[in-house]
Amino acid sequence: MKTLRLVVILLLLTTYNAYSQNANLQQLEFLIGTWKIEGKESYESWEKKKDKLTGQSYKIKNGQSIVTEHLELKVEKNQIIYTPIVLNQNDGKGIPFKLKLLQQKVFSFENPDHDFPKKIQYKILNDNELQISVLGDDDKGFSYKLIKQSQ
Repeated sequence: MKTLRLVVILLLLTTYNAYSQNANLQQLEFLIGTWKIEGKESYESWEKKKDKLTGQSYKIKNGQSIVTEHLELKVEKNQIIYTPIVLNQNDGKGIPFKLKLLQQKVFSFENPDHDFPKKIQYKILNDNELQISVLGDDDKGFSYKLIKQSQ
């Protein structure tokens, strides 16, 4: 009887966990707008387009915007996928990262088969600040803060 209860509890927790991590881009709409990397002239901007969020990372140099990366968040097979396309890398192809962890205002997109990064994490610090962590093996990597500029 105890074993049956344990199995039922584990199934319920697994189902809840899978449901909470699946398929709702609305939970990521806080990204919409323009964000500035603290202390740099580098930005990340996001907008909603139909059934996905699209974005880009860019720098301002001599008054010109220079795009360095295209970004996309969409639902595929009931899973949220984050796909960055870094210009002049990977033959112009995007690298997909699946939403694997969603808890306590941390969204962790992961691709364990990629060389670096293996994880890209967005952590909501408050309504106007995010921390981005770009992590590789053993969660080693770097982090930076984004400050919201506009909606």
